[in-house]
Amino acid sequence: MRNVMQEIRHRFDYSAVISATPQEVFNYLDDPRRIGAHMSEGSLMMLGGTMQYRLDEGRGKEVGSVIRLSGRMKGLAVHVEEVITERVPPARKIWETVGAQRMIIIQDYRLGFEIASTASGTELRGFIDYTLPRGVVGRLLGSLAGPFYARWCVQRMVEGTRHNFTPRPPK
Repeated sequence: MRNVMQEIRHRFDYSAVISATPQEVFNYLDDPRRIGAHMSEGSLMMLGGTMQYRLDEGRGKEVGSVIRLSGRMKGLAVHVEEVITERVPPARKIWETVGAQRMIIIQDYRLGFEIASTASGTELRGFIDYTLPRGVVGRLLGSLAGPFYARWCVQRMVEGTRHNFTPRPPK
């Protein structure tokens, strides 16, 4: 297994305070399908494509568990394989790509979140460390679109969690 951290060149992180306990936030984010829900629906950032999740018997909830994502973006096949590398409830979870990826905007990545209790709730910090695709065209696309995609992905994870715990007014 290649160590993706030896190649990381770009980073984005984003934080928000969530109105829930650290354990509630961790439990919500411990399901990979919730974290990646933004990729399971067609959107401009996904170029109209969607990704489907396949989880192993660990369901992405234990170190070593494998998560596979596959789909299409503008007719191009996309495939990602991730493995959970760190899981410390209710404080932190990290996963990273392994093996050969078929992505368009970024190549390899390490993605995760950290949770800390605060006086006003729980601070959730999501982050992504990533490399650009190899090759001239991939590097050009990645240089232009990679920062936007990384921001979109991490903000969707954090803001989606905050929205989940935001009280809704009665109807």
